[in-house]
Amino acid sequence: MYQIFDDVSSPAASGERVKALQRELKSRKLKGFLVPHSDEHQDEFLSPSAERLAWLTGFTGSAGVAIVLEKAAALLVDGRYTLQARAQTDATLFEVLQTPDAKASSWIAEKLGKGAVMGYDPALHTIKEIERLTETLGKSGIKLAPVDTNLVDLIWQDRPKPSQGEVVPHGLEFAGKSAKDKIRDVQALLNEEKADAVLLTLLDSIAWLFNIRGGDLRHTPVALAFAIVPASGRPTLFIDPAKIGDNLKGSLREFLDLAEPAALMERLKALAEARARVRLDPETAPMRFAQALQADGVKFVSGQDPCIHPKAIKNAAEIKGARAAHLRDGVAMARFLAWLDEVAQTGKIDEIAAAMKLEDSRRESGQLRDISFDTISAAGPNGAIVHYRPTTKGKRALQAGSLYLIDSGAQYRDGTTDVTRTLAIGAPTAEMKRHYGLVLKAHIAIATARFPKGTRGQDLDPFARRPLWEAGLDFDHGTGHGVGSYLSVHEGPQRLSRLGTVELEPGMILSNEPGYYREGHYGIRLETLVLVTPPERIAGGTREMLGFETLTLVPFDRRLIDPRQLLPFEIAWLNAYHARVRREIEPILLSDDRAWLRHATAPIG
Repeated sequence: MYQIFDDVSSPAASGERVKALQRELKSRKLKGFLVPHSDEHQDEFLSPSAERLAWLTGFTGSAGVAIVLEKAAALLVDGRYTLQARAQTDATLFEVLQTPDAKASSWIAEKLGKGAVMGYDPALHTIKEIERLTETLGKSGIKLAPVDTNLVDLIWQDRPKPSQGEVVPHGLEFAGKSAKDKIRDVQALLNEEKADAVLLTLLDSIAWLFNIRGGDLRHTPVALAFAIVPASGRPTLFIDPAKIGDNLKGSLREFLDLAEPAALMERLKALAEARARVRLDPETAPMRFAQALQADGVKFVSGQDPCIHPKAIKNAAEIKGARAAHLRDGVAMARFLAWLDEVAQTGKIDEIAAAMKLEDSRRESGQLRDISFDTISAAGPNGAIVHYRPTTKGKRALQAGSLYLIDSGAQYRDGTTDVTRTLAIGAPTAEMKRHYGLVLKAHIAIATARFPKGTRGQDLDPFARRPLWEAGLDFDHGTGHGVGSYLSVHEGPQRLSRLGTVELEPGMILSNEPGYYREGHYGIRLETLVLVTPPERIAGGTREMLGFETLTLVPFDRRLIDPRQLLPFEIAWLNAYHARVRREIEPILLSDDRAWLRHATAPIG
């Protein structure tokens, strides 16, 4: 199994751990310390040795920050994790606050007086994050001070060792472009902007640039490393040499140099002393590296990681791989859903059994490398917890008359998938069907959108929310995120959300996943991945418009669809989508499951 279901949350231990951290604060004359869910690469999924927030608080979500003061503490999370954070933390220790309504700076300013000093680890916070926090806290007379050793590390006695996954090549048939050509493009950009070098800190950027994949993080095939790419000459990859076999080491040395990670800081200091213009991305690079590059008045060159944009624009080989991966994944999902229809109402299937069955279905393709994130297998009221994770102790059985939400994905060498379906276990209520219909309308609004060049994610986000807004409803997460090519299932810079300021371009892959969550009852989310298509002229129009190609090939649950809720164009889209799913999936589906597929994709209305 690629997923474990142990309850890794340990809120009972938080009391002593917080006290130990507070003793460290006192010994250093600090009034507080920040504990973010991050590592030196701003990863979403962390290696066990970097799970400081979970170890301290018990909260295991993939985003959040704890603030520990001498006599108070808070945990700030976004709307995806509010319920989970309250369930996993000790309420007597941590005040759970939801962002963006609550802000770390405001809470700190309320608790601390003028002249107070807050500590932070400059390896775990980005340049921009510390600059913003320094400015806002400065207005209240509160200072931020970097620490040379993370205070949590000092008290974490049984801290796991860093991961040691093997690095493997990502073949040209999947990458579509050689590492040498990608490096040449990055160097051309550096020369154009008169920068001497760029420091890469994002693991997916490094994996993409050098056409390598690793095994250091759960569900994301990257290796813990840093890289310096000069404007001319050979890049240097700072990585533990034990991760690279002799065969790969030889091929990598054709176009880059290898160095130990411990050599990075000395290299940065040498560049600073040479007054080199080194580019750093202030939104993703740790403040630690900015501090290392500031010597004798020299400051780093601010600029976006040069791999982020080209990585997001999938080339022909990557698009071909994405389509193949989703076809393969659609077959696995169809087999799983057919099985679930047979057994779900018995009361003998729980959240973990269902998740394991789906993983087995994907594994039978012979091409599954990993799942792309821990499967969200949520029965009944657990579906209202947006990033719910079933555990052996807390698993819930699927019950007749309820809804079941399953959000899952796979990592194949040719692509990354992410799909969510909400299913009726037995006969759904009229209220369930009404809410499902609203979410389906929201989903179709994005799937059918046409938009001009220059459109941003934040421009399309309201398309999905309007059907829910009109019913007085909403959801507290973005409508969609970017997705990588056998890389991170959450990839920037593109996204469909209120914060999505990046223009959408052909070749970008995003999720389309509106939802509705009725706390204590059920959750509904419908997610497919979509590819931004090139601009085309619309009959009778004067401007070319971009659109979306839906990549995911999984039926929606017809039992939850009331055609009377849908407009004619929505019914037409749904029937066309189901016809396509049937046409592409049926020929490669086992004969026993074909009858189920025909029924699941039968026309509606």
